[in-house]
Amino acid sequence: MKKIILIKYAELNTKKANIGMFLKQLKMNLLNRLKKYEITLNFDKGRMFLETKEEDFSSVLEIVRHTFGIHEIVVGYEISDTRIETITNSLIQLLSSLSFKTFKIETKRSDKSYALKSLEISKALGGIVLKNKTNTKVDVHNPELTIYVEVRQKFAYIYTEVYKGIGGYPVGTLGKGLLMLSGGIDSPVAGYLTMKRGVKLEAIYFESPPHTSEEAKNKVLSLSKILSEYGSEIKVHIISFTKIQEEIYKNIPHEYLITIMRRMMYRIAAKIAYHSRCKILVNGESIGQVASQTLSSMSVINEVVKIPVIRPVACFDKLEIIDIAKKIRTYETSILPYEDCCTIFVPEHPIINPELEKCLEYEKLIPYEDLIKEAVLNETIITTHKKNEFEELL
Repeated sequence: MKKIILIKYAELNTKKANIGMFLKQLKMNLLNRLKKYEITLNFDKGRMFLETKEEDFSSVLEIVRHTFGIHEIVVGYEISDTRIETITNSLIQLLSSLSFKTFKIETKRSDKSYALKSLEISKALGGIVLKNKTNTKVDVHNPELTIYVEVRQKFAYIYTEVYKGIGGYPVGTLGKGLLMLSGGIDSPVAGYLTMKRGVKLEAIYFESPPHTSEEAKNKVLSLSKILSEYGSEIKVHIISFTKIQEEIYKNIPHEYLITIMRRMMYRIAAKIAYHSRCKILVNGESIGQVASQTLSSMSVINEVVKIPVIRPVACFDKLEIIDIAKKIRTYETSILPYEDCCTIFVPEHPIINPELEKCLEYEKLIPYEDLIKEAVLNETIITTHKKNEFEELL
């Protein structure tokens, strides 16, 4: 028997004629994420088969479990031929390492020309278990152990360890988006959910030195690195927002500070997205959470761009977002106490129903087009998947 990881697709199976493209991308993503390990990876339309060294098995399995596009992961044993005698001998060998009181056997037979039907295989193998483990009994409703058997065209597989994958589509199958990454709790979750739908991410971060700190920037880079662990490297476009923010603070009525600031951020993000060939903007806005996230505010702010804006957490409450943040390991970094552009210069009473006409009038008070051009020309790009490059910044 040969120890192997079997990868099951689930949602990808709905792609029919296009499934080949999704599976090739999934294979490419896995090869990229596992390039430091010695592996063999093959696939067909039903399964992906991954082999690696025993000493690397746990590390490889953990990476596979956190790769988008995978429904279920199985640690199993590949049997060299599908004869029932060979399967039986392999099962006897496997039983010596297992301890249980109750069990059941589930068989799937993708090779419909096989001499025995699935139920017949399960019954035959169940008898072998009872014979070799005399203190056990069958329990089809609530077994302590389920032994799975798959009979395919050339090989058979036995397994007892099944892990849930994180689902979704392979990153890169549905184009590229630009994530507006603030450093708070919401935007990394929005990025994660977007990646889950097959979108490769770049990110944009607005810094405002000396009003924001180097620690605030490093916090965002740490968040982008965590997100990159679910897909591939993430380019972070760092924009100096100081001049724009100071001009807004000096010249714009304070109740409109946040609205105008967000309109400027959207304009800049749209330009960066265009040059980076990103098809969408992504952010962590949640309806009604703050003044700039009322429907009226979002409508007025969104007016400055034509590119689609995706808000994956728009209908989540804060506790739901926090639950996901903890699950994906961004929460502890997000709550580090370093202020970003969105939390400095916050007025005491920001407007919740801004008027577009007033925004257009107020924006005439600042030379925002020249300031935006300067900010875009002077961007800094850091790729956070490359450890050495990233760690030098910390």
